[in-house]
Amino acid sequence: MIRPGAPKGAARVLALWCPDWPAVAAAAVAQVPATRPVAVLFANRVIACSAIARADGVRRGLKRREAQARCPEVFLAQADPDRDARLFEPVVAVVDATVPGVEVLRPGLLVLGARGAARFFGSEEVAAERLVDAAAAAGVESQIGIADELSTAVIAARRAAIVPAGAGARFLAPLPVRELAVEPSLAAPERADLVDLLHRLGLRRIGDFAALSAVEVASRFGADAVLAHRCARALPERPPAARQPPKDLTVTHRCDPPIERVDAAAFAGRLLATELHGALSAAGLACTRLSIVAETDAGEELSRIWRCAEPLTPEGTADRVRWQLDGWLTRRDRPTAPITVLRLAPVEVVAAGALQLGLWGGVGEEDERARRALIRVQGLLGGEAVRIGVLSGGRGPAERITMVALGDEPVPAADPSLPWPGRLPEPAPALILVNRPPVRLEAADGAPVLVTERAMFSADPARLHWGSRQWQLTGWAGPWPVDERWWAPESAEKDDAPTAFIARAQVQLAGAPSDVRVLLLVYQDASWRAEGLYD
Repeated sequence: MIRPGAPKGAARVLALWCPDWPAVAAAAVAQVPATRPVAVLFANRVIACSAIARADGVRRGLKRREAQARCPEVFLAQADPDRDARLFEPVVAVVDATVPGVEVLRPGLLVLGARGAARFFGSEEVAAERLVDAAAAAGVESQIGIADELSTAVIAARRAAIVPAGAGARFLAPLPVRELAVEPSLAAPERADLVDLLHRLGLRRIGDFAALSAVEVASRFGADAVLAHRCARALPERPPAARQPPKDLTVTHRCDPPIERVDAAAFAGRLLATELHGALSAAGLACTRLSIVAETDAGEELSRIWRCAEPLTPEGTADRVRWQLDGWLTRRDRPTAPITVLRLAPVEVVAAGALQLGLWGGVGEEDERARRALIRVQGLLGGEAVRIGVLSGGRGPAERITMVALGDEPVPAADPSLPWPGRLPEPAPALILVNRPPVRLEAADGAPVLVTERAMFSADPARLHWGSRQWQLTGWAGPWPVDERWWAPESAEKDDAPTAFIARAQVQLAGAPSDVRVLLLVYQDASWRAEGLYD
């Protein structure tokens, strides 16, 4: 353990991390013995597993069958965020009773201010020991990390380290750059792509990435890379002076009748989340830290703060309210009376511009909802019914797409980073014609246009015939020969035919519909076929 040396008054963050929490929660609910390996599945892949399962070769990302093949006795459970949050609430409560001011990042991870704990217990080391003991009293194992910044403290918790004040960057520098994407509560979903890119660029350590200037990162990478770069330099991801949210953004719901059941609490949470985000939207703000408060008929007041890496969406807020109320209503020391008042209050807000719209018209949770819907389709129609495209290596547009079943590892059929001589130049066609309908290319005098052995048109193209229709050409580009398997083309492999010559060309049609102006043609066996349409 790195010994602390924090000066008086230094702002410090303490992170408490419960390793493999989804697997721990699943085992607790199923009453699985501690000696049995456990793995948690989502979309038929392992997303978390116990240390015993890892010792037997189980890893995150493995398919269900491969995990069972490596460890036949593994207990498999489906991912359940509600279960994880419900079982984590007693841990949060006991830590909060030891040191007030707990903020939950996700089930299995919480943070709090280290300065007050160190003052009360005498030192950061003693405070860490007491909190580990408190979590153990709740029946779970945990590790503590302390550092100047939240992200550094979370990474340190995975190593049970207390980082001296001012030494965050030095602590992070030798760690693998993938550590910047390990914790989902601190990183956007695209962080994994950034880490993969940095690794391919030769920036294998966090210190290598931190050595780049902020200007270089901002000009060459996306917005998330700027946040990751600040994390690598042990700086706060967001500006240190967070804007104070207006008081009128707090929303309150008086429960009539009082809430005693989790389903009623979830319904009230959705109503409050919708109301809160309506107020935030009107103010041009988004929430990154949320306070959830419940008052009971007996005068008890329960409160908890949730912190998020990305601005909360209405669905994300509703989920956290449901998780929190579920935890309060089902734990052993549950309130002695029904809940009569629910209150949501933004603790920290950012400009609404921080919300980045995604593919499905929303952020974060919308992508997850779409994925869940597609997984349900797979359950009804089979695993191969839903397939996604992966960029692959190849020369033609169809060859550059590898279709894989949703949930399978997105591995391309060929490496897209290879040179691929003869590859079709950008841009790619908007629509690929899989059946490749035959067309005829003619010169002005009606003679067929072919491609010579020197990869040139036999005459300038003037007209294109497609079925019963024809168009005059206003332009053309190519031909581009395909330098592929010249020693053994597909036709030669099948019937010992002579070597086939393949080339591609683009032609612009006059008088065609506005959405079909340019065609991609492929030339093979002395004939032309339409391969793609450009919009």
